[in-house]
Amino acid sequence: MSRVGIGIRTATKRKERATGQIHVYDGTGKGKSQAALGVVLRSIGLGIEAGADTRILLLQFLKGSERDYDEDAAIAALRKSFPHLIDRVRTGRSEYFGKDEITDFDRAEAYRAWTVAKGAIYSDLYSVIVLDELSPTLDLGLLPIAEVVEMLQSKPNHLEVIVTGRDAPAALIEIADLHSEMRAHYHPEAAAQGIEGIEIYTGDGKGKSTSALGKALQAIGRGIGQDESHRVLIVQWLKGGTGYTEDAAIDALKKSYPHLVDRHRCGGDAIVWRGKQQEIDYIEAQRGWEIASSAIASGLYKTIILDELNPTVDLDLLPQEPIVRSLINKPEGTQVIITGRCFNTPAYFNIASVHSEMICHKHYADRGVDLRRGVDF
Repeated sequence: MSRVGIGIRTATKRKERATGQIHVYDGTGKGKSQAALGVVLRSIGLGIEAGADTRILLLQFLKGSERDYDEDAAIAALRKSFPHLIDRVRTGRSEYFGKDEITDFDRAEAYRAWTVAKGAIYSDLYSVIVLDELSPTLDLGLLPIAEVVEMLQSKPNHLEVIVTGRDAPAALIEIADLHSEMRAHYHPEAAAQGIEGIEIYTGDGKGKSTSALGKALQAIGRGIGQDESHRVLIVQWLKGGTGYTEDAAIDALKKSYPHLVDRHRCGGDAIVWRGKQQEIDYIEAQRGWEIASSAIASGLYKTIILDELNPTVDLDLLPQEPIVRSLINKPEGTQVIITGRCFNTPAYFNIASVHSEMICHKHYADRGVDLRRGVDF
């Protein structure tokens, strides 16, 4: 997907790269593992659409099986739908530890994981490998950074590698083709009012809509493990055309869980330019908000994704006050995920319990590298 100004352009026709890239998602903000899972879902969806299997390895460092993690439910949802396409390996102990608390077990588990990674990288079985929490593993000194960097640099040409976790070492960032930092922002007003369940993903970096897709997977996975009532609604603004980055991923979700996923799209198949808004742009934006606000108030959905709401508000296509009021009064058990970049900060950012700004430090597209179906669109 390419962007000009704040508008959104479809990705229906473009050259496509064949070379896999190295992605690094790091930072203190939320959304790193979620973004990786979103890419996984998109890759699987495109593979299904194209009639070709896209095999994925999720290799997790520092995430032992004794503890539940946020992404466990999402991975369960993926593996239930696509058991032949997803492999998962968990390693390490389940509790946090510092450099002065490292044990022989920690070193052995890190090397076990890295042995699996090396075998997977050269097996030619996978099109995407996620090395979850590899960065803090390197920062702790559990693996030699030079060896890891050399191995990733010599990976097969087609393979896409996604590395997540805080404290990515400089040598890893140096070889990364994409480096997106998730920067956390805190809003005392939300904590003071006891507001929870509002998450915002914004900024110029990669990972906003893909993080939201990861949250959708989490909700569905929790429903599978409980009462299957975790319905997900995805409302998308400024996306009335076809060929957007998340289309195949959402289609895969709806095909696998038709009774749990609803999707509504609004807007035209054209960029909305600031100062050149058309009447239809306002009508479509309001139509989307009427659907979203009714859904929020209904309590029917456990997770509601408001994709590209931020630029819609930034373009003055929707007033802010009704959005703030609806979010403050939402049912306690409803989680609302809001995505999109914006130049002017909307008032509802102040009531976000989670606010991650995706900062783009490096992107292969800036070097003229073509995007890739199943990863970028």
